[in-house]
Amino acid sequence: MFSFQGFIDLPLVWYALIATAVFLYVLLDGFDLGLGILFPFAPSEKCQDRMMTSIAPFWDGNETWLVMGGGGLFAAFPLAYAILMPAFYIPIILMLLGLILRGVSFEFRFKAHDRSKKRWGYVFHLGSLVATMTQGMILGAFVQGISVTGRSFSGGPFDWLNAFSVMTGVALVAGYALLGATWLIMKTEDVTQAWARKCTGYLFWHVAFFMGLVSLCMPIMDPRIRELWFSLPHFAYLGIMPISCIILFWLLWRDLRHQNEYRPFFLIQGIFLMNYIGIGISTWPWLVPYQVTFSQAAAAPESQSLLLVGAVIMLPVVLAYTGYCYWLFRGKSSHESAY
Repeated sequence: MFSFQGFIDLPLVWYALIATAVFLYVLLDGFDLGLGILFPFAPSEKCQDRMMTSIAPFWDGNETWLVMGGGGLFAAFPLAYAILMPAFYIPIILMLLGLILRGVSFEFRFKAHDRSKKRWGYVFHLGSLVATMTQGMILGAFVQGISVTGRSFSGGPFDWLNAFSVMTGVALVAGYALLGATWLIMKTEDVTQAWARKCTGYLFWHVAFFMGLVSLCMPIMDPRIRELWFSLPHFAYLGIMPISCIILFWLLWRDLRHQNEYRPFFLIQGIFLMNYIGIGISTWPWLVPYQVTFSQAAAAPESQSLLLVGAVIMLPVVLAYTGYCYWLFRGKSSHESAY
């Protein structure tokens, strides 16, 4: 079988592809999960209809990137997949149940009437909340590292459940809710937009507080991260990221005060990007933090080469479809039913 090993660093390419897929999932599914978190607090059923309509063309396509990230990890880094999955079986199953609940309630609510419509709205909220909370807790447990003996996970089934992971779960709920609120400012008008603006006023400070708290806790918990970020010369050039994050927060606050409709959504995405890069640097080059690097976890070069051919063909197709979908359904959404 052919191999590209002599031309490119295959493990590094696949590490970058999976990291990109996960980040695209966070950005794209983040705003519609955030919309589900905010859903029961909308001022009227008409506003809820408009919220649903604003994400109807996109929400299921957004989850493609989660499948791509998980599938890529399984195929390109089977050792990391075999170690990480047993460590996170429980939160991953809860996350999938949340996503299923959310998907079912989204479809059924469009055909429901009166009280059952309200019930499906609460199920939509519950599914979004559970999926987001578990994603945040997995992230929190991941950056703390997991127990590994030899080539297997050696910890307990609830190692992922601790104070720090609960805090990162709550932080992600606030972050996704802010993404959802800025999406609604961009995609709606009148009462729904005015309510979304009020939500951003509360959520902005929650997100700023939790991001600051996570940034403070990580170097305190792990001396390797402290050494990386606060030693010279790293401190000089890694400082660009927290400074960029502060500038983005300031621009976001100013735009929210001046009632800018479009830029806040992209500014909060920029803040997510800065934090995502920061976590990537803190855990580099570990794919199973502080136990197995991405090079050690890589599949055979022939396998990664064959997978890369498929990715080169399919990724442009998925990106083109996603871009076309967002372009086609650009502009403000109405309260009319999408189905």
